[in-house]
Amino acid sequence: MTFGYSTNAFVKFSLLESLHRIAALGFAGVEIMADRPHLYPPDYQGKKLAEIQAALARHNLKVTNLNSFTLFAVGDTYLPSWIEADPEQRRIRVAHTIACLGIARKLGCANISVPPGGPLETGQTRSEALRLFHQGLDEVIPEAEALGVKILVEPEPDLLIERTGEFLPFIREIQSPMVGINFDIGHFFCAGEDPAAAFETLFEWIGHVHIEDIGADRVHNHLIAGLGAIDFPAVFRTMKRLDYRGDISLELYPYVDRPEEAGRQSRDVLLPLMEAAGLL
Repeated sequence: MTFGYSTNAFVKFSLLESLHRIAALGFAGVEIMADRPHLYPPDYQGKKLAEIQAALARHNLKVTNLNSFTLFAVGDTYLPSWIEADPEQRRIRVAHTIACLGIARKLGCANISVPPGGPLETGQTRSEALRLFHQGLDEVIPEAEALGVKILVEPEPDLLIERTGEFLPFIREIQSPMVGINFDIGHFFCAGEDPAAAFETLFEWIGHVHIEDIGADRVHNHLIAGLGAIDFPAVFRTMKRLDYRGDISLELYPYVDRPEEAGRQSRDVLLPLMEAAGLL
């Protein structure tokens, strides 16, 4: 298992500088934001992508995940989504996902994370949104299968899929083993669940883990580890008992003004807990 840090906390730095700073903190892995100001696929072809590959090798960093969630380059945090009524917006999301799969393969990354559909539009039913989401995934799954890169859906508060009970019927309709879940520990806590119990229920589909702390009020605000209420030892013990062998990425995007301090504090809290559970 590799413990990484997401570059989405480093948006005030270039991707190359972000890699340098994350490695200097002692992380062995990095989750790369597949969006501007970092690795938006249309901006990284040929020589520019080769520079990233060289920097990863120089810093001995493994790419734990390609975070393909946001689309600030052409939209915002959630849009264009998989479930918008406008087919052109859905095509943008599909094309971005296919491009990210190709980049992940070139970087030796086993998975990309994608949003769980998106926010429902006014008057849109869940059944219609799910139909559009499955339709979009049907367009990208063949590329994932050809490249051997997994598409990991990330349940998130206030989007189409938030909870275990929503993810299970969704994933059971998908026949491909190349679709799974990016398990964000904090998101399940926000949804009112016990992350350790949710992890056990969803274990067979988990390909990567996001970690951050969340306050006792369960409001969706990523915090430095140790500043919130999540029972990390319980989650880590469950991961160890189930023999989880994937990677974990720290995601602290609210700390763009002090990403190194936030990463260092979280690492100092989490590493001893991971070691005590036998994960490292």
